[in-house]
Amino acid sequence: MIPTKAYAAYDPTTPLAPYDFNRRDVGPHDVQVEIMYCGVCHSDLHQARDEWGGSIYPMVPGHEIVGKVIKMGTHVTKFKEGDLAGVGVMVDSCRVCDHCKQQLEQYCVEEMTGTYNAMERDGKTIAQGGYSTQIVTDERYVYSISPKLDLKAVAPLLCAGITTYSPLRHVGVTKGTKVAVAGLGGLGHLGVKFAASFGAEVTMLSTSPSKEKDARELGAHNFVLTTDNEQLKKYKGYFDVILNTVAANHSYKTYLNLLALNGKMIIVGIPPKASEVPAGTLLSNRRSIVGSMIGGTKETQEMLDYCAEHNIVADIELIKMQDINGAYDRMLKNDVKYRFVIDLASLK
Repeated sequence: MIPTKAYAAYDPTTPLAPYDFNRRDVGPHDVQVEIMYCGVCHSDLHQARDEWGGSIYPMVPGHEIVGKVIKMGTHVTKFKEGDLAGVGVMVDSCRVCDHCKQQLEQYCVEEMTGTYNAMERDGKTIAQGGYSTQIVTDERYVYSISPKLDLKAVAPLLCAGITTYSPLRHVGVTKGTKVAVAGLGGLGHLGVKFAASFGAEVTMLSTSPSKEKDARELGAHNFVLTTDNEQLKKYKGYFDVILNTVAANHSYKTYLNLLALNGKMIIVGIPPKASEVPAGTLLSNRRSIVGSMIGGTKETQEMLDYCAEHNIVADIELIKMQDINGAYDRMLKNDVKYRFVIDLASLK
């Protein structure tokens, strides 16, 4: 067993605190990664506070993990000691269903094994995440990272990055596609960067006029204040694709009315309450709503390679592990541009 330092949620109501536990020994197909940085996803907060139900304690959150390979199993072929590597939202799946065979493991028929707040496939061990000094994972779920990129700013790509890259690719966003991104946060700011890099005409949809300057600096060509009915009328039936990253309660109908013929709204945000979708709004212009969840192992590596080629990383604020509870409080106030990343050197 491998002694590991971490921060954990011990229950839904108390602040995260230091936690020592053991990682499994490195098996024949495993890679041991010394964690250098870990992004802070809003889902970390939801699960630490049991807002989605079913949380397992003690819980070490974190699924935007980057670091350095320090040991490999005898059958590992993808990595060598010293390589930069990342681990994302999943660490295992059944590997034999049709979805897994297509390397769409996030849709595993038996459900993927999350990086934390999940039981390992042995049914005995609780998976623990990246708010820790190291992780041991099967090489299939470990990704190569180019040294050309700022490593700490790569961390959010392992969740926020692939969550926006995958659906934009899936619906065929390319040069000239009219794309709107709803919500300028951890997901939205990367959605803007990706869509712009694909050659799309990008519009930011926001309730906050103060975000226009930032949106344009990130690559948006247009800005629509969704509380202004005159601006909404101007873009009625205009967009081919809307990437909806909003996690707060809102009306889907407002955005659906902005879609052109055969337009698609991609849902990647999870509001607390379901939004009503009038059938007539879908029938008009033959619109559709598409859901998307992260990406599989093949596509995640593709995304990281694309980011290295096009110099795309997240905009981050680096924090110490000891500052995580304050970071959670600030996340609830939307007081971050656009992702907190933990420097795990603060745990050593």
